[in-house]
Amino acid sequence: MPLFRRKREDSRALASPAPRGGSRPAARVADQDWRTYDQVAEGYARVHAPRTALPAADLVAAAPVAAGTRVLDVGTGTGAVARAAIAAGAALVVGIDPSFPMLRAASGEAGPIRYVAAEAIDLPFRAGGFDVVLSAFAVSHFAKADTALFDMMRVLRSGGRFGVAAWGNDEDEFTRAWNGVAEEYAEHEIMRDAYQRAMPSAARFSDPTRLKDALHEAGLRDIAIERRGYRFQMTAEDYLEGREIASAGRFLRQMLGDEFWETFRRRVRQVFAERFPPTFNDFRDVILASGHKP
Repeated sequence: MPLFRRKREDSRALASPAPRGGSRPAARVADQDWRTYDQVAEGYARVHAPRTALPAADLVAAAPVAAGTRVLDVGTGTGAVARAAIAAGAALVVGIDPSFPMLRAASGEAGPIRYVAAEAIDLPFRAGGFDVVLSAFAVSHFAKADTALFDMMRVLRSGGRFGVAAWGNDEDEFTRAWNGVAEEYAEHEIMRDAYQRAMPSAARFSDPTRLKDALHEAGLRDIAIERRGYRFQMTAEDYLEGREIASAGRFLRQMLGDEFWETFRRRVRQVFAERFPPTFNDFRDVILASGHKP
């Protein structure tokens, strides 16, 4: 029985390496939906992907992914979980993401990974087609999270394993410093509303209890939840570039326009130079959840 089922015509599979065609037409930043990662894929692969590699490997181990299994990675981004699953011995990994540029960044390495442009809802796969379904740092983006979780469970076989990673609800001195400068240019309520539009389920899934309840409601059983701390050493410039790539940064850039955006960038770098060393440790909590489908 085939893994894929018929799907609307705009879904496309991207093999490694990804084809050059099929991306959206180039457009000015001001014309883009700032919530997408299309315009920041290259920077994401350079700055964020190395930080997600360790939590991705830990999620694969927590699921766990066994040798010879078929794995679906929902919200694959630049492919950190997909590569970790292959390293763990998976026979086939399919990574889905709605962003073509992110998928192209993911598919730079050869291997038994297929990348597919698709949304988490109405997945283009037959029921029970995967032994393991994973999602790292994507569920917070889901506006209809419960519907997405049910569809992810649909494509998981009976007895299969399901794993999710989500960022904890952290706010440290670096976050407060960046937000403080951002709010010199946009009111707190505006920034909060933008974050909620980009990450509508973040507050829900950064809470281990609420995450566990959502997974149980979707049909997962024997759910294990762990909060694990990570330390990322980085330069101040890498940290700031990472914040510019994140949802608040993308929103602020579009709202301010080129001239005021560059003014903001100079201002926030001045504040960081005054308050923090050139290299520092950023500590983040990650919620790891795993269980099985009866």
